[in-house]
Amino acid sequence: MKPLQIGELQAKVPVIQGGMGVGISLSKLAGNVALCGGVGVISSAQIGFRDPEFASHPIETNLRVLKEEIKKAKEIARGGIIGVKIMVVTQKYKEYVKTAVSAGADLIVSGAGLPIDLPELVEGTKAKIAPIISTIKAASVICKMWDRKYKKVPDLVIVEGPKAGGHLGFHEEELKRYTQKEYEKEILGIFEIIKEYSRKYSRKIPIVLAGGIFDRKDVQHALELGADGVQMGTRFVTTYECDAAPAYKEAYLRAEKEEIQIIKSPVGMPGRAIQNEFLRQVKEKREKITHCFQCITTCNQKETPYCITKALVRAAEGDVKNGLLFCGENAYRCQKIEHVSDVIAELTGKQ
Repeated sequence: MKPLQIGELQAKVPVIQGGMGVGISLSKLAGNVALCGGVGVISSAQIGFRDPEFASHPIETNLRVLKEEIKKAKEIARGGIIGVKIMVVTQKYKEYVKTAVSAGADLIVSGAGLPIDLPELVEGTKAKIAPIISTIKAASVICKMWDRKYKKVPDLVIVEGPKAGGHLGFHEEELKRYTQKEYEKEILGIFEIIKEYSRKYSRKIPIVLAGGIFDRKDVQHALELGADGVQMGTRFVTTYECDAAPAYKEAYLRAEKEEIQIIKSPVGMPGRAIQNEFLRQVKEKREKITHCFQCITTCNQKETPYCITKALVRAAEGDVKNGLLFCGENAYRCQKIEHVSDVIAELTGKQ
């Protein structure tokens, strides 16, 4: 298995751990994935939720804690690659990117919208930039815009398919339409666009596939399709090093295939989560919202069915009945709690 080369950065193992928020992939998980040769990714989403000042000053607290988590992750990683995932719909998105870069993040991963302005936010730094895209159209738009506006192309492209967890870059009808074979046609179309810009800039733009990657067989299939690596989140949740509460991990181990469903998120995008009491309740009755945590630009406090920050925080802290449990399509396949090193060994065939 070849290393993943991102500019001058090299991950010995071509596996990126997907950024998972709120509080699922912080310094412990990201640092240990990077230590094992992969790319560890911290989720910036409401990262300061455990801090006493979070409720009164959410953005300032998040930015301070983000710096702290990057520092801790890099200490664990011992020279390994640490990235930060920042959603485009994040309030004060630019401040989060600049803070992550100034704190020493090696890579900025950005999805939940197209990160049109990302190149200018890292200009003059060594930080690499990776948009998360799901369609040929999105790949074409981001490459065209960056080329025209900044004379720049992505350092890495993450192609996230319909089997992914959390928020998805598809309309609900697309999720119903795409079979594995159909989506692989889309992937090959994305490859062609990226190759076109690779030729134009005379440089390799690595492509990583995400969504439904669970075991060595999935990794091999992605590489055979022509990808340079994979991104996976769900499999890393059920590790000792994952930053989530033990009850969150146990919820994955108990999950049945039919309990993993597509939901409509307050963000305005479909998402994938484990059905529970909370989701059943908010279907019937809107949750009363008394406080804004300044998380995303797309939230309308008067209309949103529930506060996504509070729902995700409850889950991360272990209240799995009353929280929102995002997961990938294959979460039901998680059978045990294992170490990150064991997961990496299985994926690379060294177990």
